[in-house]
Amino acid sequence: MKYRAPFWLPGGNLQTIWPALLSRRSSGEPPSYQRQRLSTPDGDFVDVDWLIRDQGVSASETLLVLFHGLEGSSRSHYAEAFADYATAQGIDYVVPHFRGCSGELNLAPRAYHSGDFEEIGWFLQTLKAFHLARGGKQVLGVGISLGGNALLRWAEEMGESASTVVKAVAAVCSPVDLEACGRAIGKGFNRHVYTRMFLQSMKPKAMRKLAQHPGLFDAQALMTAKDLYEFDNVFTAPLHGFKGTEDYWFRASAKPHLRQIKIPALVVNALNDPFVPAQSLPDAKEAGPFVTLWRPRTGGHVGFLQGWIPGHLRAMPQLVGDWLRQNVSLSERLNHG
Repeated sequence: MKYRAPFWLPGGNLQTIWPALLSRRSSGEPPSYQRQRLSTPDGDFVDVDWLIRDQGVSASETLLVLFHGLEGSSRSHYAEAFADYATAQGIDYVVPHFRGCSGELNLAPRAYHSGDFEEIGWFLQTLKAFHLARGGKQVLGVGISLGGNALLRWAEEMGESASTVVKAVAAVCSPVDLEACGRAIGKGFNRHVYTRMFLQSMKPKAMRKLAQHPGLFDAQALMTAKDLYEFDNVFTAPLHGFKGTEDYWFRASAKPHLRQIKIPALVVNALNDPFVPAQSLPDAKEAGPFVTLWRPRTGGHVGFLQGWIPGHLRAMPQLVGDWLRQNVSLSERLNHG
């Protein structure tokens, strides 16, 4: 697997920001989705967006499920790029939205987090059932950033039984060491640009959650939070059963448990990702025999742009999607071996 950023887009920050804002996401029109609302076991709801294929076409053999990143959606640049890949390959594609990320606030006194493996498992089981009912055969999973860490945590928790649900998984630019990544995004340029961007979305959403459930957290502490550490300490950690930010980051990180994965798993991290310090990434011994590590020198955080200005985003979906599909046979051999 090879990737190299174009010469006209140097540095991890430009390779992160430009693709998200200005690059071509698809070869034609933006993808068309059909939304489905699902009721969760705890009385809440989530929305999933299915890629609309030609009318009357039965399910393809393969369903690709994409889990988005922090404050992402089916309209994130990477989600639309993967939709374009799925269209080109003739496979089914769906983007489940974590709670509160589909444009409508969820009902329960909770949101989502980087270690939300139980939610991942419920999504995969539910979406696989829909796929099989339509005549499909197999499911592949890809998670972007936060979604990738949560997907890896699910695979770790499931161990060998993961192969009964999905054939292979991939995590792209995921913060598998949440403490290292949380510290990195809270400093310097990252703090002034990325942290500010995330908090501009997350704080109002949290305050709307407080209006739903008065007394859920300290409003003043949340509004004065200056970084993700402080936000997670007030909101994310206590709402999801963690003692505080450090407990959340420690228990939710995928890196310490990678050797528990028993299905083919690809972990992709650019070495110049401004969110994910290269020194925090796992080595082969930490990863274990089922995990493939891919460390391109360039790409930024979920960038991986190719071509001349403004560039296109086909490289990463093509490489990751092809790897997943090629590892289906390996997963089947492992499952029956």
